[in-house]
Amino acid sequence: MPGFTGWLQTPAGRVPRIASQLGLRDHLGGCKARWGIGRMDYIVPPGLYAIGAPGPDDPVLVTANYKMSYDIVRRSLSGRNAWLLVLETYGINVWCAAGKGTFGTGELVRRVTATGLAQVVRHRRLILPILGAPGVSAHQVAQRCGFAVSYATIRAADLPVYLDNGMVTTPAMRRLTFTLYERLVLIPVECVLAMKSIAVIGGVAFLAALLLGSPGAGIAAFLAYLGAVLSGIVLGPLLLPWLPGPSFAVKGTITGLLWSALFYRLAGGSGWNAAVTAAVFLALPAVSAFYTLNFTGCTPYTSRSGVKKEMRIALPAMGGAILASLVLLLAGKFL
Repeated sequence: MPGFTGWLQTPAGRVPRIASQLGLRDHLGGCKARWGIGRMDYIVPPGLYAIGAPGPDDPVLVTANYKMSYDIVRRSLSGRNAWLLVLETYGINVWCAAGKGTFGTGELVRRVTATGLAQVVRHRRLILPILGAPGVSAHQVAQRCGFAVSYATIRAADLPVYLDNGMVTTPAMRRLTFTLYERLVLIPVECVLAMKSIAVIGGVAFLAALLLGSPGAGIAAFLAYLGAVLSGIVLGPLLLPWLPGPSFAVKGTITGLLWSALFYRLAGGSGWNAAVTAAVFLALPAVSAFYTLNFTGCTPYTSRSGVKKEMRIALPAMGGAILASLVLLLAGKFL
């Protein structure tokens, strides 16, 4: 049990006491999760936990059983006495679990009942993260288990101020940012997830170029594809606010065009025929656009309907560009 320091006896039975300070193993685990290593197994058992030496009047905060969420919340409560109610979200963070329904009304009510929370605390107040609101119906929770729901803050770092100010949420606590650093920390896991496609598609591109040209052409094809993937995964998110337009596919296309121009210079494109040049400037931006579009699931301001609409337009366009580039490459080879 992560952070376990002992047991606290309550009217509902023993409750595990956990430390609010993170250890080396916690930091290493978080680093691995950022890189997508064991990400779906990075969980803690759901249930009720004690931070410090909480009593019947201390606050009850609710989070997901994704260990990184659990760690961030308990660290923010350092030096305090509080109860932490962890829901079974199957290793999914609060925001995504709220959208999937696992951080939801039913699970919250079940966990309150299963832990005997009504016997542990005298008050009837649950403090939830704002990003969990889409999955929880506050009035149904009150009807089904007798606990009122308060939506506190977006970030766990604001919890100390929230608790010290009489559980009042300020406008700043409701504001969701997406800074350069916040975008940067999402890139490693996207790179790891793309490794399989890089190996398969890049390998196919290498073999195709090798059969049609030479070992040098095969290596160049693989590097061209790799650069397009990275321009979509890395450059697209990092330059997100400065790339024009709301469309992620368009933003990815722009970074792909930048990589195409750089690759053209590095690979001696002045010696290519027109068909090969056109193929490169069609295929590489399409690959980059695909990976930047894939990043929409990590952002705080895209909607499901908006993403679906963009995909209906962008994916056929990407597929058409790839197909046209293949035709042009064959034409450039045999003309």
